[in-house]
Amino acid sequence: MTDSLIVIRSGATDYELQGRIRGSVDIPLCQEGVAEARRVAERLAAFDVRAIYTADVACAVETGRIVGAALGLRPRRARGLHNLGQGLWEGMLVDDIRRRQPRLYRQWQDNPWAIAPPEGELLEDACERVEAILEKLLRRRADGRVALVVPEPLDRIVRWIVAGESMGDLWARDPDRPPFAELPVSVQWARAVRAARRLPSTL
Repeated sequence: MTDSLIVIRSGATDYELQGRIRGSVDIPLCQEGVAEARRVAERLAAFDVRAIYTADVACAVETGRIVGAALGLRPRRARGLHNLGQGLWEGMLVDDIRRRQPRLYRQWQDNPWAIAPPEGELLEDACERVEAILEKLLRRRADGRVALVVPEPLDRIVRWIVAGESMGDLWARDPDRPPFAELPVSVQWARAVRAARRLPSTL
């Protein structure tokens, strides 16, 4: 199994800069997102990475190409690895949801495990889907580092699954949050996340 996973948050799109919920909407990097990807590539250029995978969305694929060029690697898509589906909230401003649907907004903020956006994906279902893809991906490599490029908030979900990190606010874009993190991969990680899933307070 892979020794460690470098989770890379893909560069920003116009939706992130506008404060919109992107969810499964597939849009490319904006100019600032390209600059973000280049900065990450510079920082990772000296890392000994054996392979790089990307989520199956444009912003992650673009970021992966930029990072992969710095690492001398050709990124591969992790088929089926797409973002948390936000249903009818996709494309909306977070402030608009707070104003128009205050009750649902509060429920989502208080406990996203218990509610999904209208026609959206339950967080529990998304975690199960992502966990299955990660398990196959990480077992494919015998050792060394593997990089994975994913959009927000999928990067938070991946980091929770692999390392039990807090997901925090799934809608908040924190420019001060590190754009990548290296996580040790344990053979017990899948078992641990299944146990943690019974404790929603770990968010």
